[in-house]
Amino acid sequence: MTDLFTLDAEVRTELGKGASRRLRHANKVPAILYGEGKEPVSLTLAANKVWRAQQEEAFYSHVLTLNIGGEKVECLIKDMQRHPYKNVVMHMDFMRVDATHAVHTNVPVHFINEEAAAKKGGTIAHHINEIAITCLPGNLPEFIEVDVADIEVGQTLHLSDVKLPEGVSSDELAKGESHDLAVVTLNAPKGKADDEAEEEATEA
Repeated sequence: MTDLFTLDAEVRTELGKGASRRLRHANKVPAILYGEGKEPVSLTLAANKVWRAQQEEAFYSHVLTLNIGGEKVECLIKDMQRHPYKNVVMHMDFMRVDATHAVHTNVPVHFINEEAAAKKGGTIAHHINEIAITCLPGNLPEFIEVDVADIEVGQTLHLSDVKLPEGVSSDELAKGESHDLAVVTLNAPKGKADDEAEEEATEA
């Protein structure tokens, strides 16, 4: 897995759509590296290595290492353009990171103990699949677990209910209580909800 987080890159001098097209025909992926107050650097990477790495979920929320002519640069993947129907990565954006500077990024959510929740009846509804966070690069989690074992039918867990790893904060919660987004709900069984609504209407 570790090798997937280290990619060899070369500096490219030919820019423009034509140059990028020629690179892709040569099984190369054009990319750009920016951030940390330094000038952007245009790069190329081997398409087969990129395709293998990007299939791993952790690739998108892990500090990566670009080996650029022997110089190793730590970074995060910030954007990736794929071909609409071919298995081809068209372009990548990398952002430099510094161990002493906090980074803002999104990490995937893993829901656990869904079987236990489902046994209570109802269906699990996921409202988000990633969380925007801020932390130092060394504290960056590959994913955030949301345990739904204790959720009750009709209950919704929000961002404030999610236990974040040490040193990690939620970007949305930092904006105020109105940004306490819904994360997951255990909805009541459809038939049961309809019956209850019918009963209430009858009583009324």
